Amino acid sequence: MIQGTLLKNALISAANSLSNVKQAVDELNVFPVPDGDTGTNMSMTITAAARELARLNDPTVTETADVASSALLRGARGNSGVILSLLFRGFSKGLKGKTEADGADLAQALTFGVEAAYKAVMKPTEGTILTVAREAAEVGTAKAKEDNDPLVVWTAICEEAEASLARTPELLPMLKKAGVVDAGGKGFCVIIEAMKDVFAGGEVVEGETSKTAAPSRKQSAAASFETDIKFTYCTEFIVARDKSIETDPLKLRAFLESIGDCVVVVDDEDIIKVHVHTNDPGRALHEAIEYGQFETVKVENMRIQHANAGWVEEADPDAAAEVPALERVEPENPYGFVAVAAGKGLEELFTDLGCDHVVSGGQTMNPSTDDILQAIEATPGEVVYVLPNNKNIILAAEQAVPLADRRVCVLPSRTIPQGISAMINFDPDGSVESNLLAMTRAIDDVSTGQITYAARNSDFDGHQIEEGQILALDNNKLSFVDTDLRHAVVKLCKNLANARRLSGRETSYVTLIYGEDVSESQANDMSAAVSAKLGDDVDVTVVSGGQPVYYFIISIE
Repeated sequence: MIQGTLLKNALISAANSLSNVKQAVDELNVFPVPDGDTGTNMSMTITAAARELARLNDPTVTETADVASSALLRGARGNSGVILSLLFRGFSKGLKGKTEADGADLAQALTFGVEAAYKAVMKPTEGTILTVAREAAEVGTAKAKEDNDPLVVWTAICEEAEASLARTPELLPMLKKAGVVDAGGKGFCVIIEAMKDVFAGGEVVEGETSKTAAPSRKQSAAASFETDIKFTYCTEFIVARDKSIETDPLKLRAFLESIGDCVVVVDDEDIIKVHVHTNDPGRALHEAIEYGQFETVKVENMRIQHANAGWVEEADPDAAAEVPALERVEPENPYGFVAVAAGKGLEELFTDLGCDHVVSGGQTMNPSTDDILQAIEATPGEVVYVLPNNKNIILAAEQAVPLADRRVCVLPSRTIPQGISAMINFDPDGSVESNLLAMTRAIDDVSTGQITYAARNSDFDGHQIEEGQILALDNNKLSFVDTDLRHAVVKLCKNLANARRLSGRETSYVTLIYGEDVSESQANDMSAAVSAKLGDDVDVTVVSGGQPVYYFIISIE
């Protein structure tokens, strides 16, 4: 049987194992554009869970699964990270109420996770992590009927996952052409294989960071704990709702905020999950008992360092210090906006358009679900519209919707110009439904071009690409490869305008948003060249975005 501490150690070892090979997983990505790579996103997601797990002392299986599920969900980054968090959400459901788990429990937990992941993805693509996890779960379920030993079942799951991973190139031609397997599937295999090793009696794998920097990290953590912490006890519990009485979880939240901070109250029909930092956990528990019976309770003294905290790779403390935590505010206004963007100029642009908060992020730096959730709850709107502005961030933003304490509407903006166009078309006097319709139509109407560079050598979509070459993207799809920046910008603008003409749409405005690696004089030169090519009927504007990765983001309307 698998006990809670063993499951905890297995997940911590899995996080460190993936962290140690994340670059190798990143390199499996076929698309050569620099992005928030799969291995990095999955590693950051599961490491968020490992940090929380390292604080648990002698947990049950259900306590371990609940903590891991919650932390994975909040720490999820990029599509691969969100899918990973959903796979492990099944563990919270499948192991609910259990002190230990057998093989059938593990197989069922993975099956629940697979079901959740498939439901969350609008158009699931086979040949990805979804396929690998699904086929592994199916084999695990069958094996549990023959032999319910958890190690036997998990070994069968791992073996099938590796076999399924090897088959991914047959399902996705681009993988076969590149001679690689799916990156997300590979990351998943690393995780479950590391878990199997611990189940079999192996040691917890150390992360590279913890091997080299554990002493200094522990020392600095202790110092900051003593000076920064205001409320001593981290209090978490789950209440099974008493359906015979009418209760309002918002009142519980209000009470908790009066005695502490970092309050999170998530409720559904059956349970209320609570997290609060307070100096009087007894008062929190006394108030919560009015809502039903406790399923789990955990109270920790946050000033006490845990001996096993050095197992887990920590985030860069200097980077974390640069971004102060946002404070929750009451929804006093009818609406508010949160956008995701990277670059001082873009942040200022969205702020000028009316955004309450701009979450720093985009390509190469996908924000977590918790980053987006904090921004939502720091926005004083009864309805908060979220503009992810990147296809790899939409899923993480959508996971924040059920966690938020106010209505959230995530717009499907996949690029910065789409987000800008959506905000411009917002009507303060319109209903939520009419605004969603108008903003979505605006997103669909704008054409986006992006000029960036190749992060790796690649044979992609008929293009032989060398690292460092200029890549022109037409609405997120690779259009052509070039070696001259000016030529690439002019050609892409012409291509986008021609495509609009062929679809019956005019081109009246072109906006060139230039990045941190382009000077103002270069941008003006590009503007003049584009204007000369498209003619006097098209108004060409230059905006300093300051964005990384992209030399130019081009908006055509």
